[in-house]
Amino acid sequence: MIEGARWKRWVFFYAPMWFFIIILLFPFYWMIITTFRPDGELYRPWNAKNYNPFWTNNPTFEHVRLLLEETLFSTWLWNTMIISLASTAISLVCGVFAGYALSRLKFRFAGTLGTGIFVTYLVPQTLLFIPLADVIRNFHLGDTPWSLILTYPTFLIPFSTWLMMGYFKAIPKELEECARIDGATRWQAMIYIILPVAVPGILSAGIFAFTLSWNEFIYALVFLSSSEQKTIPVGVVSELVRGDVFYWGSLMAGALLGSIPVAVVYSFFVEHYVAGLTGSVKG
Repeated sequence: MIEGARWKRWVFFYAPMWFFIIILLFPFYWMIITTFRPDGELYRPWNAKNYNPFWTNNPTFEHVRLLLEETLFSTWLWNTMIISLASTAISLVCGVFAGYALSRLKFRFAGTLGTGIFVTYLVPQTLLFIPLADVIRNFHLGDTPWSLILTYPTFLIPFSTWLMMGYFKAIPKELEECARIDGATRWQAMIYIILPVAVPGILSAGIFAFTLSWNEFIYALVFLSSSEQKTIPVGVVSELVRGDVFYWGSLMAGALLGSIPVAVVYSFFVEHYVAGLTGSVKG
């Protein structure tokens, strides 16, 4: 009986789990191999003699050196960090207060308004950047970080609001009512009672907003033109793809280094992130 249960566990749990882990991690492994593979191996046919496409015996740092020394990668990294943090902060503040109001306060059309806010998140960014480009031009914000800091919340706030609405609804109203009975104002009950309980939801919305801001491409491509103002997604592609020449080693190095901050954020807050998405509230 025990052997049968162990066999089923391997077939229905461990084997699928390892399969999905390998599939998900393989792109990162391929980026690492391509980053340190010399050009002579990058462009060698797969059927060449003594060639292993999944390993290299002659690793090189030339691609990383080209990325760090011959491009403005450090500037792109700094720009991306500032824009992502500022956009995330704006989106969290608006999303938390809007989500609290729509889930806790009683007023007409609250449900319709909440649905409408989330529907705006479903509008494709390729349709929004056309009118937003006109706004950016009228306010003379083109080719500045503000052009992204002020436009990213247009698609970050709706999702953050919708996520926080669901999480606030999962928090028992009795907690807030007890605080109100003890003499706390609604503002005090929200700040000192509800928000500390909603930390997993806030972190989940923050991670999601930060990830979208970090990886966003269309707005950054349209609103930023000078190399000094570009973000990592746009800078790496525009500077390392010259005509029909692709600097694959440096491209993979830029993608690898650019994904590290997001991976670090997820690794530190993964438990809160999962709890926020599932609406888990500890009693």
